[in-house]
Amino acid sequence: MGSCGCGGAHCSRSRVLVVLFCLWGLISLSCAARLSVSRQKLEVQKHLNRLNKPAVKSIESPDGDIIDCVHMSHQPAFDHPYLKDHKIQMRPSYHPEGRVFDDSKVSTGSKQRTNSITQLWHVNDKCPEDPDLINESGHQHAIAYVEGDKYFGAKATINVWEPKIQQANEFSLSQLWILGGSFGQDLNSIEAGWQVSPDLYGDNNTRLFTYWTSDAYQATGCYNLLCSGFIQINSEIAMGASISPVSGFRNSQYDISILVWKDPNEGHWWMQFGNDYVLGYWPSFLFSYLADSASMIEWGGEVVNSEPDGRHTSTQMGSGRFPEEGFGKASYFRNIQVVDSSNNLKAPKGIGTFTEKSNCYDVQTGNNGDWGRYFYYGGPGRNENCP
Repeated sequence: MGSCGCGGAHCSRSRVLVVLFCLWGLISLSCAARLSVSRQKLEVQKHLNRLNKPAVKSIESPDGDIIDCVHMSHQPAFDHPYLKDHKIQMRPSYHPEGRVFDDSKVSTGSKQRTNSITQLWHVNDKCPEDPDLINESGHQHAIAYVEGDKYFGAKATINVWEPKIQQANEFSLSQLWILGGSFGQDLNSIEAGWQVSPDLYGDNNTRLFTYWTSDAYQATGCYNLLCSGFIQINSEIAMGASISPVSGFRNSQYDISILVWKDPNEGHWWMQFGNDYVLGYWPSFLFSYLADSASMIEWGGEVVNSEPDGRHTSTQMGSGRFPEEGFGKASYFRNIQVVDSSNNLKAPKGIGTFTEKSNCYDVQTGNNGDWGRYFYYGGPGRNENCP
């Protein structure tokens, strides 16, 4: 997809060329392999949907081009794994003339220049300014965690809901994290739980999922079975498939149990769903730090806040209710446990909590005989205290 050289603008003509190229390739394939044309067109459309980002504004140029204005942080460059957590530089440090870069060289759209060359689409309109990003990564959490020891697995029973997602490029998930290394370039992570992700699955269903990375989400790892890594041995439970039924507000409550642990003999990380289904494993060679053990365990919720219209998203976490509302209203994790060096499950000690914005999403821990260590978590996102 071609860039128009104006920050968040992308040219529709480039998209047309991509479409023609893809269709040409698929038609050739159809002639050779007798594949269904309608199925091929569907695959092309799915591919384009992954490439194209929702436009904040579209401008028709006098020459027929359609210019889509997207937020700077949503441009296709950031689909590249190496740019997942990239901090955008708004200007270069130095100019080739050998001096500190002059801000006057950055176009703000407010300066008038004599005999300046422009682009034809400017005749009709210009793209709006990008809003300042409150949260650079766009991810927000409400979690409980333990650290400071060697951990060889974790378990939790997770309340299952179907949170509402405001934007197709946002998601809401509830999961456990098995972590090793630092949160820099070398983080190892194994993750499992449920999520609602319209971009990934094409709908708003609550689905079982896994994720792994060995380099802080840069170039390695993926969801479910979308890349080589996780080896599934169970044919009864499908990774990425919908979970049913889900909990209802002041209605029946449903939860799933997930256990991830390290085999003390082979060293692989295994996953169990419920009491009966051992699903498969992540080979130990995929990881550096996790080849030995985990240094942190996290449980809780995460959402993407893309700040549509410059405001906090209304994408829900958990049930969409704050933790103080309790059972039947707020979502929970119960019977959270860690696996120790003797391969035994035990209650975690020294549980901490974290949330970036407690007025948007929050977490509250507790302990009792039936649920052991537990916590309620989540929230509605945008509200009068979370604008």
